[in-house]
Amino acid sequence: MQATERKHAASRSLRAEFNKKVPMTVDLSHPDEFASRHIGPRVDEIQEMLRVIGATSLDELLDQTVPPQIRLARPLDLPPAASEYHLLEELGAIAEKNQIFRSFIGMGYHDTITPPVILRNILQNPGWYTAYTPYQAEVSQGRLEALLNYQTMITEMTGLDVANASLLDEATAAAEAMAMLFAVKDHDPSRAFFVSNTCHPQTIAVLRTRAEPLGIELIVGDHKSFDWSRQLFGAIVQYPATDGAIHDYRPFCERAHAEGAQVIAAADLLSLALLTPPGEWGADVAVGNTQRFGVPLGYGGPHAAFFATRNEFVRKMPGRLIGVSKDAHGNQALRMSLQTREQHIRREKATSNICTAQVLLAVVAGMYAVYHGPRGIRKIAARIHSLAISLARGLGHLGVRVKHDQFFDTVCVEGSADELSGWLSDAAEHRMNFRRLDDRTLCISLDETTDPGIVGDILAVFTGGEPAGISSEELAAEATVTVSESFSRKSTLLQHPVFSRHHSETEMLRYLKSLENRDFSLTHGMIPLGSCTMKLNATTEMIPITWPHLNRLHPFAPADQASGYRILFEQLERGLAEITGLPNVSLQPNAGSQGEYAGLLVIRKYHQSRGQGNRNVCLIPASAHGTNPASAIMAGCEVVVVACDNCGNVDLADLESKARQHHDKLAALMVTYPSTYGVFEEDIRRVCEIIHQHGGQVYLDGANLNAQVGLCRPGDYGADVCHLNLHKTFCIPHGGGGPGMGPIAVAAHLAEFLPRHPLAEGVRGWGLGVSEECGASARTPNPEPPTPSPVGPVSAAPWSSASILPISWAYIKLMGPDGLTKATQVAILNANYIAQRLEPYYPVLYRGNHARVAHECILDTRPLKKSAAIEVEDIAKRLIDYGFHAPTISFPVPGTLMIEPTESESKVELDRFCDAMIAIRSEIKEIEDGRQPRDNNLLKNAPHTAEAVCASQWLHPYSRERAAYPAAASRRFKFWPSVGRIDNAYGDRNLFCSCPPIQDDPDPV
Repeated sequence: MQATERKHAASRSLRAEFNKKVPMTVDLSHPDEFASRHIGPRVDEIQEMLRVIGATSLDELLDQTVPPQIRLARPLDLPPAASEYHLLEELGAIAEKNQIFRSFIGMGYHDTITPPVILRNILQNPGWYTAYTPYQAEVSQGRLEALLNYQTMITEMTGLDVANASLLDEATAAAEAMAMLFAVKDHDPSRAFFVSNTCHPQTIAVLRTRAEPLGIELIVGDHKSFDWSRQLFGAIVQYPATDGAIHDYRPFCERAHAEGAQVIAAADLLSLALLTPPGEWGADVAVGNTQRFGVPLGYGGPHAAFFATRNEFVRKMPGRLIGVSKDAHGNQALRMSLQTREQHIRREKATSNICTAQVLLAVVAGMYAVYHGPRGIRKIAARIHSLAISLARGLGHLGVRVKHDQFFDTVCVEGSADELSGWLSDAAEHRMNFRRLDDRTLCISLDETTDPGIVGDILAVFTGGEPAGISSEELAAEATVTVSESFSRKSTLLQHPVFSRHHSETEMLRYLKSLENRDFSLTHGMIPLGSCTMKLNATTEMIPITWPHLNRLHPFAPADQASGYRILFEQLERGLAEITGLPNVSLQPNAGSQGEYAGLLVIRKYHQSRGQGNRNVCLIPASAHGTNPASAIMAGCEVVVVACDNCGNVDLADLESKARQHHDKLAALMVTYPSTYGVFEEDIRRVCEIIHQHGGQVYLDGANLNAQVGLCRPGDYGADVCHLNLHKTFCIPHGGGGPGMGPIAVAAHLAEFLPRHPLAEGVRGWGLGVSEECGASARTPNPEPPTPSPVGPVSAAPWSSASILPISWAYIKLMGPDGLTKATQVAILNANYIAQRLEPYYPVLYRGNHARVAHECILDTRPLKKSAAIEVEDIAKRLIDYGFHAPTISFPVPGTLMIEPTESESKVELDRFCDAMIAIRSEIKEIEDGRQPRDNNLLKNAPHTAEAVCASQWLHPYSRERAAYPAAASRRFKFWPSVGRIDNAYGDRNLFCSCPPIQDDPDPV
């Protein structure tokens, strides 16, 4: 008993001890902490990396890298980091403030149906949206084929010879076409360009913006009554017109050609399934929007614009061009053709500054045509047209006057001002948006989502809710295609077999997957491209882009229907202003190149406002991004190059000399910071002071802002304007070469000159057609305004590619001030770690004052050409065998590799890359030592395809195993390139830029 009692007593004592209330510290922060998901290296890995580079802490590394005189002395003034769960809740609540009306506004934007197989397997698939521009064609064959499909679709639909791989939007494509015709006019002295007043108002507005700095005289008027005594170099017409009318432009084209002018057709792509293609009635260029081919409205973007022209203009055509070539084994292969046209190479001699396309959206649009095929596209177009005919007949039955006999999808009605106001008010009560063209005219544009019931709902607006007296079924029964014979398309369309093979979802799914498998993306491994910032595009950031409350708004819907977007824009602008130290932000530019251009136009307007419109000299360091000189020329500047010293810094003596030389005409300096050479220049403040002392403004190229966020701010050390590549620093994905966004931030004295869009407040109750608001009623050249005015729109939609702005908004919210700063610190750490590990094998070309690099480093591979006959391209192709996309090659220094690892890559991945580079150096050593021949070695024959490795004949002095599996990691995971090294010169000599014929194919449908 005593033993039992002692046992019970001991048990009671243990329970009492256990039940004591011990004070505990509980971390109530949300466990879903995003910054640690976004930043690759773990805490212990960071310490190990710091040891390797010889720094005791991140703070010490930053003290050695970022000049102390520009360091931000306080944390960023931003809200604390949100969890992923709460972020989606917050964004969902904001998005629901947007009201989704049925929009019948048109103007080049229409609701559409994205086939779910395309939505899920392209738009929502990181295998597609995290890929990079296809400069390394051997690992980009999937998206190259998709873009070739797109180009083929455009050429067949427009009836023209060649199309590029997309531009930014319809209005800027029209401006690019105008600039191209201006550039090819030979010795023609004319500077006048005619714009039909039936073009979309946003197109006219963007044309005005682009024409003024180039000295182009814009004449807006009626194409039917134009006075041909005026000599033109070009003209543009809308097909169908902005009010829906279909005009016969043949006589206009004939007269224009007789007078030596070229004609641009801004066309509705879907209408061309029924209407005569522009190329068949005389147009020299066709531009437009592919948005209604399955791409959501997105409150304006992103959407892929198309650009097609005749063969004679192919070498002057803006944008990227995909062409057919062959690989080292003689197999057909695709690549980007005529790259010598690109602005990175041509610089100030480039005809365009376009540095991106809308690849992801072009792929969607092209696949929409592949999925539906020629019969499906015709059926969709015919159905919309038939419903428009039904609507017109129903309105006629109600006594409403329909203005035009020939139209495609837009019914234009006339009435008194009171009637129009009543119709618009009733439409709003029925949650519908119509377009008021002027005080007497209303337009209603139908789309793919329209059905007979919706036509009935529209008619109810005109009866005050009373029965229309004719049912939607009766109207549908009367519906037919009534396009006049003179306008009707006679030619075939989409005849290549690719448009007739994949109409079942099973076949489409397999086709999309087969293309995806031929592309290297961030799903496979690191893409260490310098100046391109291929970092994590987090799933949480990407999810909202397909929410209906964000992607089904028309860009010209009334402002009160987009309250959620306004909240999002304001918060994003505030965040970007705080990060840059520049208080005013414009979200108008829809690419980095557009941001450069818009920023320079702001500076131009500022000088004009001070009576110094003569200031047009733009100083640009030799180290600048390639788009900088091209953008300066487009903005009407004269480019003067400033030298750099042996360390890659701006040569202060040369800068001061040239600023003094051009004192009276100095407009701006365009400088990239940290420099394109990958270093923080110690004297950046002095650089800015020199420009300001001579009356200029400082334009800072923000492509490398991801090395500054939280550490220093352009506005604090002297920049007046800064553009932001949201697809770099702020996580919008590259999408295989687009979409991009390039907002600009400016100092307070430049705020009044930021781009303004005349249609920013939507359509309810005021005109969008030929009206003073958009300047479209002018029939004489637009004079310089008597008082200072803001820059006009640089993009078609008021907030350009609005539907992808939530990605950057989410990134800033998720990271918070501490996370954003930590990301910058780790980006700099990762770059220095790679530089330190690879320095013994490849010299690092530039370092800062304390032997540190910024967020990227340049490896000098030029000596290897002499020692082993190895070019930088050979290293790039051999990296493919190791399972990597190559870094940036030969930019900004020919014969070098520029590497940017970003903060998102783990130490394991950084080491895998470094190990691959070191192993390749060993392979080069074999050539240098004579153990491998100079012309038949692992590098010269890279990349090695599965077909080549498995071939019965092997004629190389190394094993198949070394070719295919050069590292242990490649045995665990192997990315096989689908083609061998591509013959670039062959593709340019034998230019072929549409889908090649396929042998033994069934007859096309």
